[in-house]
Amino acid sequence: MTDSPYQVIKRSIAQGIAAGQWQVGQALPSEHALVRQFSVSRMTVNRAMRELANENLIRRVPGVGSFVAVPAAQSALVEIRDIADEIAARGHAHSARILHLARIGAPADVAAAFGVSVASILYFSRILHLEDGVPLQLEQRYVAPHLAPAYLDQDYALITPHAYLSRVAPLREGEHQVRAVMPDSLQTRLLQTEVDEACLVVVRRTWSNAGLVSLAELWHPGARFALTGKF
Repeated sequence: MTDSPYQVIKRSIAQGIAAGQWQVGQALPSEHALVRQFSVSRMTVNRAMRELANENLIRRVPGVGSFVAVPAAQSALVEIRDIADEIAARGHAHSARILHLARIGAPADVAAAFGVSVASILYFSRILHLEDGVPLQLEQRYVAPHLAPAYLDQDYALITPHAYLSRVAPLREGEHQVRAVMPDSLQTRLLQTEVDEACLVVVRRTWSNAGLVSLAELWHPGARFALTGKF
């Protein structure tokens, strides 16, 4: 059976990426150029590019163009691992941007998780983790002050919150919840996702022998991240 025009375009670009014609991060031909090259409609080209983006082969930036995507990163579903270690294991470089460190009053849902009253003081951090300069994880974490009193004094460009907490409040138990969530405008901007792209959110709670140490929301671009597990 003959391939439809959009499938011909899609296969041509996918094969070009696989053959190294375009490298990760490199701009692809514009949709206008592809319309001329394949003598098809703009709608046909748009469908091919949309499907390539859905398969994480390319990344589309509205008003800018389409680029070869970074292959989806993978994280262990049933393990609690340091994001910096996961990135290093892939042979890539981890970096972090510290966006917010503060003492805050606990919101109602977070207070319930920690077993404290609403507005009780907790430590809060918001950190953007990058893999080879590309945003991979937005970490939003609440921490029990009495179990990690120096939490806000650390340089999280040099050590991750997970690594620090593992040292001062050794892990006894952990829990993961995973869900797909549409990001707000801040999360979309920080993670550089498409406006209609859902994020994969891991809600992680960790306990030491003294109680609940932290509650973290780990936001990942849905098209650039996957969770794996072996059973």
